[in-house]
Amino acid sequence: MFLDDEEPTIPRYAIAESELDAEWDRFVVAVGKAKDDVGALRDRAVREMGQEHGAIFDSHLVMLEDPDLLESIEESLRSSLLNMEWIVHQYAQAIVKRLEGLDDPVLQERTVDVHDITRRILNHLMFRERFSLADLSSDVVLVARNLLPSDMIAMNRSMVRAIVMDAGGKTSHTAILARAFEIPAVLGLGGSARAIKNGEVVIVDGNTGDVRVQPDPQTLERYERIRARMAERDETLSGLASLPARTLDGKDVLIKANIEVPEETGSVLRHGAQGIGLFRSEFLFLQPGRAPSEESQFAAYGRVIEAMGDRPVTIRTLDVGGDKVVPDLAIEEEKNPLLGWRAIRYCLSDKELFQSQLRAILRASVSGDARIMFPMISGPVELDSALAQLEEAKAECRRRGQGFREDIPVGIMIEVPSAAMIADILAPKVDFFSIGTNDLIQYTIAVDRGNERVAYLHEPFHPAVVRLVKKVIDDGHAAGIPVSMCGEMASDPFAAVVLLGLGLDEFSMSAVSVPDVKRTIRSIGFAEAEAVANEVLKLSSHRETEEFLAKRLADRVSRDG
Repeated sequence: MFLDDEEPTIPRYAIAESELDAEWDRFVVAVGKAKDDVGALRDRAVREMGQEHGAIFDSHLVMLEDPDLLESIEESLRSSLLNMEWIVHQYAQAIVKRLEGLDDPVLQERTVDVHDITRRILNHLMFRERFSLADLSSDVVLVARNLLPSDMIAMNRSMVRAIVMDAGGKTSHTAILARAFEIPAVLGLGGSARAIKNGEVVIVDGNTGDVRVQPDPQTLERYERIRARMAERDETLSGLASLPARTLDGKDVLIKANIEVPEETGSVLRHGAQGIGLFRSEFLFLQPGRAPSEESQFAAYGRVIEAMGDRPVTIRTLDVGGDKVVPDLAIEEEKNPLLGWRAIRYCLSDKELFQSQLRAILRASVSGDARIMFPMISGPVELDSALAQLEEAKAECRRRGQGFREDIPVGIMIEVPSAAMIADILAPKVDFFSIGTNDLIQYTIAVDRGNERVAYLHEPFHPAVVRLVKKVIDDGHAAGIPVSMCGEMASDPFAAVVLLGLGLDEFSMSAVSVPDVKRTIRSIGFAEAEAVANEVLKLSSHRETEEFLAKRLADRVSRDG
């Protein structure tokens, strides 16, 4: 189904001075109706998905109530003597142009919010009705130039099989909500979606990003087979959900999941994860207008912890900067952002923001087994500073009479080579390590994983990476603390065997990867995994390692499920 979101032709005509008050009254009424619409959507979002998704519409209400917006619209009306539809349209175009001219892709994506509230005001001014996605009554692939957050909340999600969209990116509200709803989505197609017409057959592969329109019978049959195999595989793997990740010779390991939004807890439990090894808190900070309050964070963290019951939940403190840009945080543009003011460095420089998040996590910890994890620690001075901030947050909670878990476990991510090299110094100061291989590989090999020219050098089995991982595990165990991994490497079945043999205690990955890795661990003995890891440590290149693992594990481990 193609969602026609073309703007209507906006009328432009002159008005007399005597009509100014009436024209302004039309605008005020339209804004009031738009606020009623947004308020209803916000209430539904909070009711169905929680406070953090309702915050999307809180930001829309803030925009609708912005005195600068009202003042600018009134000033334009009185100076131009043109009709209100045209004034609103021109104002929105100017804001969108300003946002699109910024270098920050996340702020560019906030143009969606401007379009959303502008469309709503114009619809009321022009008495224009728009097809409601809540009325969908048959299965569709939803194709749109730009799907707005309000569309995602309002639509009948049980009928939407996939989403294809010209606009958007991985940090857009649409992408975040699609992941939360487990709807396959391919976004950012430029103008390609416009070529898809109603009634055409569309194949959407959310894993590869492929979109095929009017496929020939052979292609359609091939994808039907793929879908059938995936359904069969999922059914087979679903049987592992209640089983432990235990090797053939009886060694147990923990397999946890990484999440970005609280709604993913359902998927975590369905796929048999034994906890959450990484709750990325950045999503809570993606709402335009303001940073989340301590109360809204407290509610979000508490919902996840309660949903997980007695399973552990590790919450990473805010990791921004570098390739993670968050609107409304004063992060200056830098020549080398990946080496600059990011993650724990930023948090330590913004004490109010950091204290607010730490207090929210501490207060939520009374609901279950919560842990705190600091990102991008590079040495003991940073760690000591972060721990001091945590003690200050605890003292403030005590002063306020707010309960929290006094002995809440505290860990750090090992994702900087300097931290890996002095893991023996850092280990006595914390309760656990979590190896973040995405950044550890990037910094160890000096390769920007976002740069397609050098992305091929991002090699998990590079000998330097394998040896650093081995050192971190050994140093952690020598200090009596567990070591986990929350980078993409943990979800690779081949790597899982090597990591198991190196002594990794816990694996954390996307929820959908959990069954594959659990199956791998249950298919091999720990003694054999140790032998495999020892052989890998002797090899001199990632190619040798890949070839060795493919040959040694061919009859035991599959990377394609």
